Amino acid sequence: MVRTSVPRSFLALAIAVLLWPAQASAQAFTPPPRVGSVTLSWQWVDNSGHILTDGSFVPGNDSVTTSVLAEVDYGVTERFGATVGVPFIFAKYTGSSPPFSGLAIDTCHCWHSSFQDLSIAGRYRFGDEFWALTPSARMIMPTHGYAYQGEAVVGPNLRQLLLGVTGAMRLTALPKASIEAGYTYAIVQKPTDDTGANRSNATASFGYALTRSLYVHGGALYQKAHGGLTAFDIFVAPPDQRAQADRLLKMRYWHMIGGVSYSTGFADLFFAVQPYVWGRDTHDGIAYTVGSTWYFDFSPSKP
Repeated sequence: MVRTSVPRSFLALAIAVLLWPAQASAQAFTPPPRVGSVTLSWQWVDNSGHILTDGSFVPGNDSVTTSVLAEVDYGVTERFGATVGVPFIFAKYTGSSPPFSGLAIDTCHCWHSSFQDLSIAGRYRFGDEFWALTPSARMIMPTHGYAYQGEAVVGPNLRQLLLGVTGAMRLTALPKASIEAGYTYAIVQKPTDDTGANRSNATASFGYALTRSLYVHGGALYQKAHGGLTAFDIFVAPPDQRAQADRLLKMRYWHMIGGVSYSTGFADLFFAVQPYVWGRDTHDGIAYTVGSTWYFDFSPSKP
């Protein structure tokens, strides 16, 4: 029997570890056994230009991406959680100058959309209700052969295996505060025979419960590509490589993340903003995310 009444202790824990609206597969704590959740979120990404290899900013090649993510998380056992998710992406080139790609998908200044990548993940938690150390593995597979060439594309269309570990802790000195940090290494299908796309991602965040239902957080996200081409390399690359610049660039960046979440008792509502603060061979801009997570208890009903 499916019940929507989830233990209050779990809801409090869910708020405490929602340090940013990350995918559930990246969170340190796992749901109790037979407790699941469904998350629907919407994100708006405004890319306002490019940052080159020397740190200089080049405006004019703007693009917008907006997406809807549906994700299901489930507690298989007390410590093992599984997650499945897929986003639907809309992208549009909005720059005032001719697009660097020179492709019709950008020069039309029109929206194009597609399902992107199916994500399947599992994570195992060590620890208790106050701290967690959680290794995870996530497979990302394109749902189909969508277009990846252009300035405003829905995704890279590359298979990926993400291996990571995330840790979280409630602070004893500040009982209403939590910290979380994680590292992920992505093994990515090569975009071309001689260009790698593996990368590292690191995250850290601090959160505080203002009330039993209201939680605020702030943190940072770092990415470093271990292969690829610099922006200066792309300028002199063959046309076919310039057209897929976004998945070839040797991106390095810092993004800040801040937001708030609110629990209604059976669901969480969240909002976050992610400004780009530093980068090389990457985009400049800002991202906004809003969404909701509903919790469901699939445990057998007690007589």
